[in-house]
Amino acid sequence: MEFIIDIKKKLYDFQLDVKLQSKEDTIGILGASGSGKSMLLRCIAGLVNPDEGQIIINGKTFFDSEKKINLTMRERKVGFLFQNYALFPNMTIEENIAFGLDKLSKTEKKNRVSALMEKYHLGDIGKRYPTQISGGQQQRVALARAVAVEPDMLLLDEPFSALDVHLRNHMMREMSELLKDFQGLTLFVTHNREEAYRLSDYIAVFNTGKVEIYGQKDAIFKWPASLETAKITGCKNIVAATRLAENRLHVPQWNISLTTVMKIEHDNGYLGIRANQVKLVDEPDSQQENCFKVWIADESDGPFRTSLYLKIGARPESIHDFHIQCEISREERNHLKNFSEPFIIYINPEFAFFVDQ
Repeated sequence: MEFIIDIKKKLYDFQLDVKLQSKEDTIGILGASGSGKSMLLRCIAGLVNPDEGQIIINGKTFFDSEKKINLTMRERKVGFLFQNYALFPNMTIEENIAFGLDKLSKTEKKNRVSALMEKYHLGDIGKRYPTQISGGQQQRVALARAVAVEPDMLLLDEPFSALDVHLRNHMMREMSELLKDFQGLTLFVTHNREEAYRLSDYIAVFNTGKVEIYGQKDAIFKWPASLETAKITGCKNIVAATRLAENRLHVPQWNISLTTVMKIEHDNGYLGIRANQVKLVDEPDSQQENCFKVWIADESDGPFRTSLYLKIGARPESIHDFHIQCEISREERNHLKNFSEPFIIYINPEFAFFVDQ
């Protein structure tokens, strides 16, 4: 399985200009709302025509502006799971799943729908209408309809955005299992980094119509290759920094220098440290490199974790006077109450990354 996408499409306030080639089976398209992710899916599906370029899926040319090739959606054999599922309200669940199976005989159509109803755990709701079933059931029906035509490629457009948190987590687990059985390519669009990480092995980060970076998900989250990638993957500590040596940075705003494992190739850029990688350590450990004295400017409690807003090197003058955010468990926060400020933080050189400005 392989796809090649090289297209341009003028949009209202920017140009979709996507170059992406991969042999991976499931790819996450991660980016902020309005960055062109859904438009990319619509171009692949044949719902929107690019201005120029080509789309080749598994050796089959869907679109080629120079060769005047532009297959219809049916000819492309693409399954599309829309953000709002787009089920037909006047059709039963069985009829929705059977939509697109016109070429099959009545018996073949019935057997395929029955098999999909069982596979996607839809029970006996076949005679009901979309408004009579739950959001989770609607999603499974939409997915069953998308794969009913045995597509070469499955396009998922923000499939969990309409679900509450509990149902979203449940459906992500289900979707992960269902995608393992799908033999074709899957492109999964989301603005949620957790969804992208859990459902995809490879991720393309989108920024105003372009692919900022594409690669294996662990590498992208551990060492983002751009400022936008660092932001969209949830890094809360990003600050201007300058290169001192191949593996050493200076942070003027924090008045500190620190060591990195990452090789620093540019003179100016940004240091990034994820909040969960800022570690509080005991006094005896404070002699190692990348250890700094901090005071708490503010804190915010969640159900299980606490965010601390810390100032390095001096006592803060207000709750807004902080440098770095640190996330710890509630148990760790309670343990801190036994000690007085300043505390000591340790920034592991392996998890400190640098991006060019």
